Amino acid sequence: MASLAGLLKAACDAHGADYYDRYKAWADDYFYIPHRKVHRGVGGIFYDHLEGDFAANFAFTQEIGRAFLDIYPTLVRRRMSAPFTAAEITERNLWRGRYAEFNLVYDRGTLFGLKTGGNVDAILMSLPPVVEWA
Repeated sequence: MASLAGLLKAACDAHGADYYDRYKAWADDYFYIPHRKVHRGVGGIFYDHLEGDFAANFAFTQEIGRAFLDIYPTLVRRRMSAPFTAAEITERNLWRGRYAEFNLVYDRGTLFGLKTGGNVDAILMSLPPVVEWA
């Protein structure tokens, strides 16, 4: 089975030779938590505010979606019945903590919603119910 990174790179390469490197760097920069000197997640690509031809940008986004559809269901099926150890639950909760911390301190969408009087419950509902900090 191909890796998600490999599938994302192939999807990006079909639309531009520099897409994968550009959007991976964008993810690495955007999802960095400076005060901890760590990244929020495990990598990937990120893009928003694409300019230019709408049809080309939409086709690219669809290709990225298909890359996830090629691998994500397989990963879930393989692991959905597996038991978790206490150490794995702690690790998961630490990653969730990084997600919550990033979203509350740095995420542009979250900050925009909170600063412009958005529905606080709707804005914060993506936060995980259990987190840990280290």
